Amino acid sequence: MAASRKRATGKKDSYSAQDIEVLEGLEPVRRRPAMYIGGSDERAMHHLAAELLDNAMDEAVAGHANWIEFDLASDGTISIRDNGRGIPIDPHPKFKDKSALEVVMTTLHSGGKFSNKVYDTSGGLHGVGLSVVNALSDKMTVEIAHDKTLFVQEYSKGAPQGRLENKGAVRRRGTTVIFHPDPEIFGAKSRFRPNMLFKMARSKAYLYKGVEIRWSCAPDLIGDKDETPEKSTLHFPGGLSDYLATRLDGRETIIANSFSGEAKLNGKGGRVEWALAWPEDGEGSMVSYCNTVPTPEGGTHEAGLRAALTKGLKTYAELAGNKRGNIITGDDVVGGAWGVLSVFVPDPEFQGQTKDKLTTTSVSRNVENSLKDHFDHFLSGDPAAANALLERVIERADDRLRRRQAKKTARKSATRRLRLPGKLADCAKGSSEGTEIFLVEGDSAGGSAKSARNRNTQAILPLRGKILNVASATADKLRANQELSDMIQALGCGTGASYDEEKLRYERVIIMTDADVDGAHIASLLMTFFFREMPQLIENGHLFLALPPLFRISQGALTMYAKDDAHREELVEEHFTGRGKIEVSRFKGLGEMPAQQLKETTMDPAKRNLVRVTIPNASTGDEAKEVKQTETLVEDLMGRKPERRLAFIQKNAQTVQELDV
Repeated sequence: MAASRKRATGKKDSYSAQDIEVLEGLEPVRRRPAMYIGGSDERAMHHLAAELLDNAMDEAVAGHANWIEFDLASDGTISIRDNGRGIPIDPHPKFKDKSALEVVMTTLHSGGKFSNKVYDTSGGLHGVGLSVVNALSDKMTVEIAHDKTLFVQEYSKGAPQGRLENKGAVRRRGTTVIFHPDPEIFGAKSRFRPNMLFKMARSKAYLYKGVEIRWSCAPDLIGDKDETPEKSTLHFPGGLSDYLATRLDGRETIIANSFSGEAKLNGKGGRVEWALAWPEDGEGSMVSYCNTVPTPEGGTHEAGLRAALTKGLKTYAELAGNKRGNIITGDDVVGGAWGVLSVFVPDPEFQGQTKDKLTTTSVSRNVENSLKDHFDHFLSGDPAAANALLERVIERADDRLRRRQAKKTARKSATRRLRLPGKLADCAKGSSEGTEIFLVEGDSAGGSAKSARNRNTQAILPLRGKILNVASATADKLRANQELSDMIQALGCGTGASYDEEKLRYERVIIMTDADVDGAHIASLLMTFFFREMPQLIENGHLFLALPPLFRISQGALTMYAKDDAHREELVEEHFTGRGKIEVSRFKGLGEMPAQQLKETTMDPAKRNLVRVTIPNASTGDEAKEVKQTETLVEDLMGRKPERRLAFIQKNAQTVQELDV
């Protein structure tokens, strides 16, 4: 049975030296292209162009070239030319029957970038870039203009198609590589995308101020919706600052000036360049490069940048007396920033041949040390901007901590049944439709409200005294506050980014406080909480204010209720005109109001008056302006800065008609 099973699979029983293959020359590249360029799809095919553009950029960064021509033809052929020194064409000392050019084109791990003799810094490190492109191209032509003479050699699938030919005199210098990807490797339907190649060329021009990249593309390759130009000269004297301005595209930023500059790196040399801004909308992105090679997965240079910014901002917070600066992390600082970072270092180490991540450990410390002083000067030079940035970063830190706490709560809720606050008198109805919860000031008022409520649809949650002012409290205090925790738990819908409308347990949330100054203050604190932590609850029309009366007026069998002094005088004048003594009693609080009167005046849907709390709909035009004004007003009156409160009082003191003191 076992023997027949082996025959059925067609597998050999023996395994000998004859089964060991030795792949020579460029055959390993053609057999396993993913090992060298990360795959065999269109994305990997674009990596071929990146390898050749990196070589041309190395000549420019080294100071031997100042322009590069990048051309995409109709048939998918790419031509990249520079005016650098040109690949050497003299005989190689080790392979005397081959030119140095042919050695570089056909031999893996050959090149002039293994030491610092030819290039101080370079993007090509492993000596495989040009030879890999050659191996994966069905046609390749290399032109070398050296000593006013043009030399040309043809290749196909990694193999030379003849000897290096002298084509005579020429009035230029440099290297030209013309190649067409092999459809056997990438598929007949694979195409170069002009927009991807143009962005690649443009990013290189931004990264090195001294180079001009001349882009051209066949018109028939550009689609109707593609904004890629047919021809363009890419040159940016401002370098990364120009790059940053283009990517921001007019978006408003927290601080007017970007944090940008360049500095030398300690140790073996090299330099770092950077440009960062913090958009008002909080949407950021960080891109980084090493020796003009993009590092989409970051690495040690990004780690150094994050460390410098985080430590610098924490130090500034300490000097400014802001104790909350210690909660911020690198994610809080960099997460809301749009920035670009570029380092030039000798002998960099990358993760893999595609160089997606820089792993040189010394770069992290060197970048941090180089940027730290510059960032300190940037902050101290404009305290107003520094404070604005610090406040925004602390807000991000608060949001992060709030989300973490929400996740913990969600995990706990998943493993146990919903536990409601013990002092909550919940309603009996299972669904939220038609239900309401009264947030009541104090246990005494809560007792009266519980007696006056409709037990099927009305829930009561007593709150002890004045709740925490969330506009001036830290995230830690907010999470630790029992009253707010009970309220969040009772509503069930979460806060901030975790708010879920479908989990709201009541259709209406009604704030019911005494009709005096203290009651108004408590109501304002609650509205501030909902505005800051659950704005959707207000926007969706769930928040209301109850209007309990302040006075009870009676004369014989006639009884009426007045909400304030003016209303009392109006009622007395219009309705209490008969004989008998008019008795006026002022309610000291909801707790002293009999349950029947509380029901009749404030809780019975058929007789009560409610005021819906609204905020402008943040959309466009004046409404968006009103939202901003509302946010500013809340911050002025309820925020942590007393000087803003004082300024508001001084500005509006002349308009006050009455004081309740």
